[in-house]
Amino acid sequence: MSNTATTALKRGPIVASLLIAAFVALLAQTLLNVALPKMMADLNVNENTIQWLINGYMLVNGVLVPVSAYLISKFTTRRLFLVASGFFAVGTIIAAVAPGFSVLLVGRLIQAVGAGILMPLMTIVFLTIFPVAERGKAMGLMGIAMIFAPAVGPTLSGWIVEHHSWRVLFYIILPLSLFAFIFGFFSMKNVIKTSSPKLDTLGVILSTIGFGGILYGFSDAGSAGWGSATVVSCLVVGGVALALFVWRELTVEKPLLELRVFKYNMFSLTTIINVIITMSMFSAMILLPIFLQNIRGFSPIKSGLLLLPGAILMGIMSPITGIIFDKIGARWLAVVGLIITTITTFEFSHLTVDSTYSHMMLIYTARMFGMSMLMMPIQTAGLNQLPRRLNAHGSAMSQTLRNIAGALGTALLVTVMTNAATSRAKDLIIEGKIDPKDAAKMADVTQHATVYGINFAFEVATFMTIAALILAFFIKKTSPPEEPATAAAAPGQVQEAK
Repeated sequence: MSNTATTALKRGPIVASLLIAAFVALLAQTLLNVALPKMMADLNVNENTIQWLINGYMLVNGVLVPVSAYLISKFTTRRLFLVASGFFAVGTIIAAVAPGFSVLLVGRLIQAVGAGILMPLMTIVFLTIFPVAERGKAMGLMGIAMIFAPAVGPTLSGWIVEHHSWRVLFYIILPLSLFAFIFGFFSMKNVIKTSSPKLDTLGVILSTIGFGGILYGFSDAGSAGWGSATVVSCLVVGGVALALFVWRELTVEKPLLELRVFKYNMFSLTTIINVIITMSMFSAMILLPIFLQNIRGFSPIKSGLLLLPGAILMGIMSPITGIIFDKIGARWLAVVGLIITTITTFEFSHLTVDSTYSHMMLIYTARMFGMSMLMMPIQTAGLNQLPRRLNAHGSAMSQTLRNIAGALGTALLVTVMTNAATSRAKDLIIEGKIDPKDAAKMADVTQHATVYGINFAFEVATFMTIAALILAFFIKKTSPPEEPATAAAAPGQVQEAK
């Protein structure tokens, strides 16, 4: 049997272990969104309190990702995978049987610890076991888990909360998470070279305060508004801590997060493009369900089903675009994908109270087709420029900035929508000389003002995609610089567990 065939045989179970675990982690991240109103009633908590199930999960993720580069260097791949999967499974069990909100939150945070380690670990393992020529195909496989799970989550959640208790959500995740752990126990191998790095404790503290403050500030701004004392103080404290963190990482001998990855021009360019795309992608994921449920009156299941064909198409296209990437590179994939994304985002800025279900499904599905050509190929193009020793740092940096972009995109576009809708409502009341006590006319005003706000937010998202499209023309095909043989294992080789 040839070396290539042997390598492929060894890769299969490792890739399967990571994909199963990542799918479950990402499914859990999005599964609760639709269920929150029902959980509020069952647990007797208000909207601000229940949001911690989402915000807390996101914050722990955001804090752990910068530490992932250290953990990946310090501990063997297999041990780290099993610890992360174990944390996730334990968190799921605690959440499923939680008697009240506090215990449920603890379960969610323990889940987030596992997910925060799993996602960067998957990227590094893929970059290690696949040579540069095959990375597009590999990252395309990874894209299936990263795209399909968050898209299936809301539809599945909507069906379950209409017919069963919200606890069923965790009972569905539990056997999947246990299967991921058991499968990984037998299949995962040590593929990344370990060392004895020194933990930059001050860097951990500053990154925790910095990324945690920024992420919480942005996520809370969507509901509390940018002028909220909590939002302002979180952003200020987070910003100062982040500035100190950057200074620390540039001056310390062994940084927690290697900022010098930005010396590589293609990594920097692709990271900026991916941040813009992530922010724009959230426009449809957040604004469309608001339109479907609040304006058109569709149920959570029906609004979730509208998003499903696009999600399935994106999942199918992800490995295909990965194969195309290996042949032609990321530039033309990104350009074509962003042209489609820009046109469809612009189409969404023309919604009316009479927009049909089929029309919106068609546009959203076409938009997801465009998106399928973007995120993984563009990220892979940037990571391909980094030498092997910086893979973990590049992946951690990319993941961290995507988390922040997701929170920023949500907060920014929801705030833009809310402000535009409020302003439009005032104008309509003055123009029509409507009495605020006239409930029927006020409901009509609110409906039209909300549509106006959603359209305006999609216009902002359109300009974001245009900016990303212009930058995409500058993407070039790169490969990592040559390194001494001792620096890393040869691409494609798997170091067997001892």
